[in-house]
Amino acid sequence: MSNESGKKPQSSHKKHVARLQREKQQTRLILYTFFGILGAVILLLVYGWLDATYLKLNKTVAKVGDAKITVRDFEPRVRLQRQNFINQFIQYQQYQQFGLDVSSQLQSIQYQLDNPEAIGENVINVLIDEEIIRQEAAKRGITASEEEINEALQNGFGYFPNGTPTPLPTGTSFATPELPAEALKILTPTLPPTSTPEATATSIDETPQATEIPATSTPLATPTVDATPLPSATPTPYTEDMFEKRISDVNKNLSQIGFDETFFRNFFEIQILEKKLREQVITDIPAMETQVRARHILVADEQAARDIIKRLQNGEDFAELAITLSTDTASAVQGGDLGWFGKGQMVADFETATFALEKSGDITIEPVKSSFGYHIIQLVAKREIPMSPEQFQQAQTTEFKTWLEGLREEYGVEIYDEVWKQNTPNEPNFITAATQAAVEELTAQAEQIATFQAVTLTPIP
Repeated sequence: MSNESGKKPQSSHKKHVARLQREKQQTRLILYTFFGILGAVILLLVYGWLDATYLKLNKTVAKVGDAKITVRDFEPRVRLQRQNFINQFIQYQQYQQFGLDVSSQLQSIQYQLDNPEAIGENVINVLIDEEIIRQEAAKRGITASEEEINEALQNGFGYFPNGTPTPLPTGTSFATPELPAEALKILTPTLPPTSTPEATATSIDETPQATEIPATSTPLATPTVDATPLPSATPTPYTEDMFEKRISDVNKNLSQIGFDETFFRNFFEIQILEKKLREQVITDIPAMETQVRARHILVADEQAARDIIKRLQNGEDFAELAITLSTDTASAVQGGDLGWFGKGQMVADFETATFALEKSGDITIEPVKSSFGYHIIQLVAKREIPMSPEQFQQAQTTEFKTWLEGLREEYGVEIYDEVWKQNTPNEPNFITAATQAAVEELTAQAEQIATFQAVTLTPIP
């Protein structure tokens, strides 16, 4: 009896100890699981924060050689472009209030804002061009000094500490070459020498101006002039402090869309490098333009065009056939004469065939197909004329863009479409712009009220 009674408490004690150990293990397991879950949550939060503030911003959207263009570079430029579009939209709406038809401009801007990828793609290409300019300039030893950047920055904000520069006269005068003798022989003498309509009696010089005052039977009141002239207003000088304040204000606004204070200096540096690079690239562009004068016969089908070519080869008159057979009624009455034109003014196939003709009187031996039908083309004359300043500038711009585009393969440009498309902002938009404007207006009102209260509560000495 004594042995059995002694074993029962010992057995009960062991079971109790075992139960406590199991409970401790379970508690420890629960704690480990809890801390494991907590750690995973913390890691996810930290990763999310890093991804939003660091990893995401350092993702590569494009590469130019070894140089990377990141989301950090891309996103602010997209936002800036969107803001520019919104500002333009508001400006065009103001023009519309004065009766101007700007519906096409408004629709174009609206389309851009509604399609973020269209803006994103444009920004990507601009950033790539800027990086190519930066690398190509370095290769050629082209630099932008601190003095040049400072001057460009000042000029960009309209601050001229050494005086406003005097604009240089623009414009080029030249005489239009006369038609050569062989061209005059080709054109039918009874037809007008050009398809350009002559001025009529209702020309602009004889049209009454909108500002003309109609005659009335009541004489206009004559203003009286005071003997003592009023003092003239003196403009406030644009000082260096005002210039610095303006830059500071603009930088503050730009910081709200992701730019730091180096943006302006980098922007003007690229402008300087591009200008110097452009001067080297476009030095050999001729300032002359080749123009042709041609006439044509347009028909609907190829066989009809071939039949006309045979009739011309047999000696029939081009102008007469154009008048009777050409479906281009505007030129048909001129014997098919299209007047003078340069490259880029006609559809591509027609232009290529026309400029390929060499001598006055040459006719295409095969019909030239275009979206309008089938053409039989005769070259009347060719000439070289000086470009206008606008044409020459456009030719230089086109040449530089073509050259820059050709460098993409040399520099091994890579674009990561998936990355930039995922990181293309869709704001600012009209809602955020309206909200920001409302906040700024309320802030300005609050500042005015505070100023008024400060003035009215100041005791008079």
